[in-house]
Amino acid sequence: MDHNQTAETRIIDLYFARSEEAIAETAACYGAYCKKIAGSILCSDEDTEECVNDTWLKAWDSIPPNRPHNLKAYLAKITRNLAIHRREKERAEKRGGGEVPLVLSELAECVPDTSSAEDGFSKNALTDALDRFLGGLSREKRVVFLRRYWYNASVAEIARDMGLSESKVKSILHRLRSQLKLLLEKEGIL
Repeated sequence: MDHNQTAETRIIDLYFARSEEAIAETAACYGAYCKKIAGSILCSDEDTEECVNDTWLKAWDSIPPNRPHNLKAYLAKITRNLAIHRREKERAEKRGGGEVPLVLSELAECVPDTSSAEDGFSKNALTDALDRFLGGLSREKRVVFLRRYWYNASVAEIARDMGLSESKVKSILHRLRSQLKLLLEKEGIL
């Protein structure tokens, strides 16, 4: 068991013991990570800080009964969902250079809107197709796709972090959106 798994297990055990130390340990281990996620979606440092604090509260309320297999991913999902919800609730123009509107417009042509579906079938079919699509990609392409469309990273950030040119990242994203659109059309989802 590596150090991260040990720390993660210890933190989860603190939640199950209902020890307030769980929140302090979570913040120490995952605070910067969750701030980066929230900050890529929200406009201000204050909103980002509040979102991260809400993440700790949500984790406290949901562990137990949940016992995440990957605490980092669990916290990332909570943070991302809270940040998006906060952004939608505000319905205000971003005051900074955030990526959310651009990212959503890029995906609009290849991912259907499932918010009006009468049942969960459309969402489930889309989720299954996305899982298969991502599973079939090389590691590099999967990381580029997820950094852009899950973490809302800018093309410049992705290029810098992965040692690629911005044009290469844009090209990869364009091809991946086209491939995803074809897959969804083939499966009757789009």
